[in-house]
Order: sequence, then structure tokens, then C-alpha cells
Amino acid sequence: MKSLAREGDSEVGATALGAASASAAPGTGPGLVVMDKTLRPATDSARIPSTPSPLALHDRSITPRHHAPRPAPTVRLNHTESTAGRTPPDSTERRTPVADTDETGERAAKRPGPGGGILMGRPFGVPVYVSPSWFLVAALITWVFGDQLDRVLPHLGPARYLVSLFFAVAFYASVLVHELAHTVAALRFKLPVRRIQLQFFGGVSEIEKESETPGREFVLAFVGPLLSLLLAGAFYLGMELVDPASVPGVLLAGLMISNLLVAAFNLLPGLPLDGGRMLRAVIWGITGKPMTGTIAAAWVGRALAVAVLLGLPMLTHTGILGPGTDDIGGMNTVMDALLAAILAAIIWTGAGNSLRMARLREHLPELRARTLTRRAVPVENTTPLSEALRRAVEAGARALVIVDGHGAPVSIVRETAIASVPEHRRPWVDVSTLAQELTDGMKVSAELSGEELLDHLRATPATEYLVVEPGGEIYGVLSTLDVERAFVKAMARPQS
Repeated sequence: MKSLAREGDSEVGATALGAASASAAPGTGPGLVVMDKTLRPATDSARIPSTPSPLALHDRSITPRHHAPRPAPTVRLNHTESTAGRTPPDSTERRTPVADTDETGERAAKRPGPGGGILMGRPFGVPVYVSPSWFLVAALITWVFGDQLDRVLPHLGPARYLVSLFFAVAFYASVLVHELAHTVAALRFKLPVRRIQLQFFGGVSEIEKESETPGREFVLAFVGPLLSLLLAGAFYLGMELVDPASVPGVLLAGLMISNLLVAAFNLLPGLPLDGGRMLRAVIWGITGKPMTGTIAAAWVGRALAVAVLLGLPMLTHTGILGPGTDDIGGMNTVMDALLAAILAAIIWTGAGNSLRMARLREHLPELRARTLTRRAVPVENTTPLSEALRRAVEAGARALVIVDGHGAPVSIVRETAIASVPEHRRPWVDVSTLAQELTDGMKVSAELSGEELLDHLRATPATEYLVVEPGGEIYGVLSTLDVERAFVKAMARPQS
């Protein structure tokens, strides 16, 4: 449940715009936990990099995935030439077009689908996906629970594995209810939910924006464990109606215990767990600073990760969480240590991601279209590239906008296209052959900043945008590369 710039020189590069603030509320199974996703972003299940891009996370996303900008060629506007004294290329020379490009003018690439697995449905209009990794954990649950059934109900024989498979499906249905609780609360607070994904270590709700108040943050985090507790209570009441030594009795007991563990684990007060978000909300409410709450809850989460890594194997060995074992080097000990290491890694990584995403949101107001915009020179579509570059250098501008006979902007000359034209050919290339036609989405108000600016850029992915004044006058050109540079520069500064 969380949610998200750069001063530029003459370099240009291509970046994919993704979900910038994908948020996640984890819900986990017995001894299972899921990382928060993030912007989300943006992003398939997004793997959040050490310095996330404000424009390319996602997705996917969460998680779409982060793609680093490609190496950018340099456009030197001060290297211009005149057509005088030049010998035009002979008629056999062919112009090399920009091949395999999409509507943004960038090289086409296979884009990941919006899902993260198998689409199971759209409750409340939110798509629910089952990750392929779920089938692995379902097989594991079927195997482990089947062995337990063999001791409790030995008369079942091989049919015990069918009962175990039913338990695995029913358990993940409970996890889905946990996630739907987060989703319904988010929709109630008018927070967009990108999707729900069931995966190896539970489930995740990708909420694209953060709550506006600490009270809403607390409620949004608490409803998941609350629903798990209510489900545990419902399964307990069901146990009173059946024979505890029967298949229904064993299934209901297993589901009751599983949901209790889901609720208890998620209520631990450390990020990225629901309890950590509740702790964050409380500290946020007391101090009035969401970043303070995030830092405190994230460090508690890291402490929990260490406690799980060291404590879980000890608890299982001593028998506090179940029958102990005298075989320290046995398979049970190895499995307990492996599970503890996986859980600790997920919690530690999720806590770190929460810190990075909080810092990202803290720097969002520093992204302003007006301050990041490059000055542009208007030119006609038949202007030779060399002449257009000469005018840009003379005016101290770093971008070219093609206008019609009435001075209205119709397209932007792409810097990547300029860089692909050798200097000796620039007098013979019209700027119109290097331009990207403007759409309504490629026009950005100079007054946009922060999350509103990123939302606009994500809605219409491109490499350059025309920045206009409220009255429609041309202000300049905004490059996504400049936005990312400003963001990285802001993230590199010490925390305030």
C-alpha cells in the first residue's frame, strides 16, 4: 500500500514509462508473507531497483519491470553547417530511416502484458491473477498436508491428496478474501487498485496511490488481518457442527489455524506487513510526518527479519510451534532454516523498498514541468536540419518544434533522430522527416508538477512533450530523460 526527475544536457535516451506508484498490501499464508509491490509504477511484479526510475517501474510491476535508459547519443547543437559549398550526395545514396519504431518514435520492443499470470476474474472490477509460482506452493501444501492427513485419517489412503489439494485451494481463497478486503477499502477511499496477484508467498494488492491521511492508512492496513480473523472465527463455528475426526472437521480446523496465522503474522508491527503500515499510520498521526512513520516502521521490519531468521528455527526445534526434533542436522531442521531465510529476506527487502518509495514520494514535488523544460525554436517543416540547428544555437535553445503557417505547433523533432543523421547530411534532410506528430496527450501544461506531472506522462508514453502555457502558447519541450535526471539528482541528496 504505497505509492512517486532530472536536469538535462544535450544527451537523449529512450525510457519506458510505467506505473510510478504501484502500491501493495501484503496478505500471506501460514508462515508466508509477500513483499509490497511498487509505481507500481509501475510495474508484472515490479522489482524495485536501488534507485527506482519515476517513469519506468512496473510493471508491470508491479510487477512490469524496471528498464534502465539506453546509452544516449550526444546531440551537439553548436556543430552546424550551411548548404553553401556542400556537394549534395549522389542519387544512389539512400536515406537510412529509423527502423522498427512505434508511435513514440522509439524502437519497438515486446512490452509485457498487463497481467502477472492467469486471469481468474475481476471482482469489483479489479483483475485477479494467479502467478505460475502458485502451482508450486499448491503442490507443496498438498504434499505436506497429505502426510498430516495420513496420520489423522489413515483410512483415506491415496484420496488424502485430493483432500489436501482442496485445502490448498481453499486456503488461497482465504488469502484472496484478505486481499479483497484491502481492495474494497482502497476503492472506498477512491484509491485505484491495479490488480490482485496470488503468488508463491501469499497475495498482493497493487494500490497505485497512498492514503491521504494516517487514519485511512490505518484502516486500509487493518481490514486485511481483520477479515482473516473473521474467517478463522467462521471456520471455528463450522467445526462445532461437524465431527472433528472427519474430513470436513480436519479441513475446517486447518483453515481456522491457517487464517489465524495469516492474521497474526500480518499484524507484526514492521514493514512491509500490514502491522507495519498500522505502526506507520500511528507515528504519522502523532508526528504529522509520514516519512518519520515509514522510517520507524521499516527499521522495525528489518529487526523482525533478523528475529525470524534466528528465532524461527529455534522455536520449531524446541517444539513451541509444533513437535520438536532431536535431529539437528535432519531434513526438518534444514527446511525450517530455509523457510526462515526466505521469510527474513522478503521482510528485509520489503522494508528497504518501503524506505526507497517513501523517499521517492518525498521528492515528487521537486518535479516541475516549467523548470525541467528545454527552450525550443519554432521551424517550418521544410527547414533543413542544419539550418534549424543553427537557429537553435543562435537562440540558445535545445529543442525544435515544427509549426504550421499560422504558428501552431504540429510536431516535435526527436533528438534521437537528430543524432542518427551524420553532420555531412544535415543540410539535405528536412526536419519534418525527423519529427513526431503531436497528440493531445503530448501537450503538457507548464503548471504541472509532482505526481500530476508523472500521471500525465504515464498516460501518453513518449520521449519528448510540448510544454504549453495555460493560454496555449509554446513554452518549450520536456524530455523524459531530463525528468529522470532531475529525479536521480534529488534522490541522491541527503534526507531532510
